[in-house]
Amino acid sequence: MIRFRAVIVTGAVMGTLVASIAGAQDYPFKPVRLVVGFPPGGSNDIVARHLAPKLGEILGVQTVVENRPGANAIIGTEYVAKSPPDGYTLTLASVSPLVISPFTYAKIPYDTINDFAGITTVAMTPEVIAVHPSVPARSLQELIALAKSRPGKLDFSSSGNGGLPHLVIELFKTVAHVNVQHVAYKGAAPALTDTLGGQVHGIAVDFPVLYPHIKAGKLRGLTVASERRIALLPDLPTAAEQGLPKLFAVNWFAIMAPAKTPRPVVDKLHASLAKAANSPELKERFAGIGVETMTMASPDAFAAFVKEELVRWGKLARESGARAD
Repeated sequence: MIRFRAVIVTGAVMGTLVASIAGAQDYPFKPVRLVVGFPPGGSNDIVARHLAPKLGEILGVQTVVENRPGANAIIGTEYVAKSPPDGYTLTLASVSPLVISPFTYAKIPYDTINDFAGITTVAMTPEVIAVHPSVPARSLQELIALAKSRPGKLDFSSSGNGGLPHLVIELFKTVAHVNVQHVAYKGAAPALTDTLGGQVHGIAVDFPVLYPHIKAGKLRGLTVASERRIALLPDLPTAAEQGLPKLFAVNWFAIMAPAKTPRPVVDKLHASLAKAANSPELKERFAGIGVETMTMASPDAFAAFVKEELVRWGKLARESGARAD
């Protein structure tokens, strides 16, 4: 009897495996949803809407961007983690929900390593600190001097508590030894609106969000937190050039599927995403908004990268003292 049951269980497992392989061979046969955990107007949304048409073209099915904002992308990220592992519900996630929120929130409803099948990064962009034109500071050093003369009086907005832009503000406070106030918004777009309107003095957020407004003179860019300057704004110096080499923060964007997504589906998505992100058309479009293509050699290479990023950003989050709750 025991042996007979074992045969039945083995048969069931084999049946599931065969069905998974068959499903993977047919994949995809219906539209793919690309969930963004932030509202429209932020860099995750911008990258997703540039990527989706090209990915859909390569996969042969429509790729639809779906915004599920809230709790610094935790709501949308959790939604994907708990979706069927069939390759039809993906997330375009980033540094904040994947490798910073685990350290800035007391508890989050998913595990970055165990609840997802990581596929690849697709792009990257640096953080930028900018101020309203009414602020009398034209460089990072002038901003530091101003903040020291007005301790606790300067307000800086971000896209939400506990995310990368918030961490940039906390890092600035730490490395520059200043006291500025962080004002959290529910997304980059409302943070930008209030900064443009002068309700807050400055903002820290991803480059694509700020670029058109800095270029138009509606905001004054003070620094880019990357190793080198951005070609679109060549006069905007890095933080290291202005004496703050530890103020370094680059956001990357990655595609994740729910855990237990069949490996053939993951591999097909990886190949399709790498082809899309590295296409001359998309690289040119990314470059036009200050984003660089960034892909991984394999899903396994991406998994190793995420583990390294969890260690690195965990250390920075603890040192900065940034908390979301």
